Amino acid sequence: MTRDKVWLGVNAVVINEEGEWLLLKKQYSGMRGMWSTPAGFVNNGETADQAVLRELYEETGIEGVVKGVIGLRTGVIKEVISDNMILFLIHPKDTIITVQLPNHEIEQVAWRKPNDILQDNKVSPMIHHLIEDLSETITLTSTQSPGAQFNYTHYHLFS
Repeated sequence: MTRDKVWLGVNAVVINEEGEWLLLKKQYSGMRGMWSTPAGFVNNGETADQAVLRELYEETGIEGVVKGVIGLRTGVIKEVISDNMILFLIHPKDTIITVQLPNHEIEQVAWRKPNDILQDNKVSPMIHHLIEDLSETITLTSTQSPGAQFNYTHYHLFS
């Protein structure tokens, strides 16, 4: 069995002390021109929680702390590629966006209030769903590899 068509991505749901969500507009892919959350692929040799913090920093310049897992989006692209994304809840260490914008990937980054997000049809439907239904997270009790231990308290599947 081959696994070369299995993708694992990560998504950073970052909420600051004021309850604002960190959103960005990417300059490529199917999300071009839409507000979404920082996301990307897990690289060889890194864990998913390391990858989400790397992607958050690369796309926004903000460092964060993983608070837990809030979901999994999974699907199949063109009946061939298994596309999987883990959604992490992240607490920002600071709120200052330090990347130069626009750049080759990102058009804009902003902290946005949930009510404003829900009124915006240029925001990913997944984010609307998360705002409306955000529940308890799965708390990471260990981030050491191999065999990270999880405290499963609640789990959502998003497709």
